[in-house]
Amino acid sequence: MSSAKKWGGAWQNYIEIHEWFDETKAWLPDFRHRAIRHHSEGIAEAVVRFEPIELENGKLIPIRWVAEQHVQEDLGRIPTAADWLRCMKPEPWMNRSRKLSRELMNDVVPTLAQERSS
Repeated sequence: MSSAKKWGGAWQNYIEIHEWFDETKAWLPDFRHRAIRHHSEGIAEAVVRFEPIELENGKLIPIRWVAEQHVQEDLGRIPTAADWLRCMKPEPWMNRSRKLSRELMNDVVPTLAQERSS
């Protein structure tokens, strides 16, 4: 509704963008859901994902305006993804070595070589 108040039109013109930012609440229903899209990179993704909003009077509202408004209203500023990630507490499983990948490659590569020779 704040988007409609700011730029005109009905709230329905803007709801799809606001819902996209907040759909991550389904994954984690507290403030941490915002780390997924509430940042400058999330705004850039919204700009690519959505077309500008055309109001009934023909006026075009850039998605960047709506996306920036959403993040600023929720957080008071527009952080970067790095700002969010710097706050993450590293856990051992997050930095697992690539051993599993190497094991898989050892199993797959000989199989491919065998297939080619047959």
